[in-house]
Amino acid sequence: MSLQKKILVVDDEQKIVDVVKSYLEHSGYEVYTALNGNQALAAFEKTEPTLIILDLMLPDISGEEICKNIRKKSGVPIIMLTARADEEDILKGLEIGADDYILKPFSPRQLVARVAAVLRRAHESPAPVVNVIELEDIVVDDMKHEVKKKEEIINLTPNEYKIFFTMLKYPNKTFTREELITMALGDDFEGFDRTVDTHIKNLRQKIEDDPRDPRYLQTVHGIGYRLFRED
Repeated sequence: MSLQKKILVVDDEQKIVDVVKSYLEHSGYEVYTALNGNQALAAFEKTEPTLIILDLMLPDISGEEICKNIRKKSGVPIIMLTARADEEDILKGLEIGADDYILKPFSPRQLVARVAAVLRRAHESPAPVVNVIELEDIVVDDMKHEVKKKEEIINLTPNEYKIFFTMLKYPNKTFTREELITMALGDDFEGFDRTVDTHIKNLRQKIEDDPRDPRYLQTVHGIGYRLFRED
């Protein structure tokens, strides 16, 4: 594994940071650490990590605020660490831009496996029929993993990109949530199907002119979603 894969671990408990750092380094990653929100934001700017492991309960800046701040600049994968097992709290974290979540307490070996799975999803895309797909004023370049709307780059998380690109390849097809998880996110995705709703909501905010009345990412009630494209 290449040491160029840099992981930023953010947690206010030194013992957790030390254990996670040790396991990740043993697996071949280059690891940077932060014990609070200000350190995390500074380390993000300095190291440009490949993935971030982010505790939501920090002493100065909440993990949610850090995630929102990073999402304004980058689509780097973020795994959130949380002691909140409630489904609504997890969905809220995914809604602000996290790619995956792990509940505390957790197994360090499980965390390393989830890091590998998230990185795999982030850097492997479904085999495209063409490299560039246009949808009116939206252009997706799969070679660059780049989405532009009216020539402006749209920052999508890896999971948002995979869902959007998968739907683009099959315009007007109605997808169930389970199909989107399998086709876009892969069999190693361990979330639940409501996660898809959150990703679609985020995509509408970024893609649609009016997210409350979406033109492209349409809901098919009782089934799932489709990407509308005029023939």
